[in-house]
Amino acid sequence: MISLAAILGAQSFNVDGWANTRLQAEKQTVTNLQFYFHDTLSGKNPSAVRVAQAAEITNKSPTLFGMVMMADDPLTETPDPKSKLVGRAQGLYGSASQAELGLIMVFNFGFTEGMYKGSSISILGLNSAMNPVREMSIVGGTGIFRLARGYAIAHTHWFDPASGDAIVGYNVTIVH
Repeated sequence: MISLAAILGAQSFNVDGWANTRLQAEKQTVTNLQFYFHDTLSGKNPSAVRVAQAAEITNKSPTLFGMVMMADDPLTETPDPKSKLVGRAQGLYGSASQAELGLIMVFNFGFTEGMYKGSSISILGLNSAMNPVREMSIVGGTGIFRLARGYAIAHTHWFDPASGDAIVGYNVTIVH
């Protein structure tokens, strides 16, 4: 195997200073965070909207298979929607299972308060929404969370089946 450095020449191969330092460092930080995700599909100002579906299949499916939602959901300190806003969950989710309500989640959780202000984590994984507790991967991050990895444990705090509105608690463990 030929390395990229060999192809480009050792002199011209340059890694950003932060990445080079980070990759050489042995010390890693583990951060645990807890917050609440408010996904609102109803009302005059929903935080999540349907942007696509597989017309006939989605409408006939008990799991809404093929539906895709785009979201800009608030993240708060407590389950109370009026509690302190700590960030935004921006991304998309879609019904990816024909057998159960399984949502593929692709989200950026950007933090707007405290020591994590301006930093974010990226979540990717299957959210088996009807299970009381589910786990998804943290696959990256920005700011303080550069080169992050870890996992997010989600548990439904409240769900209204008529509207689809939900409040979901997240406990995340981030290695960075």
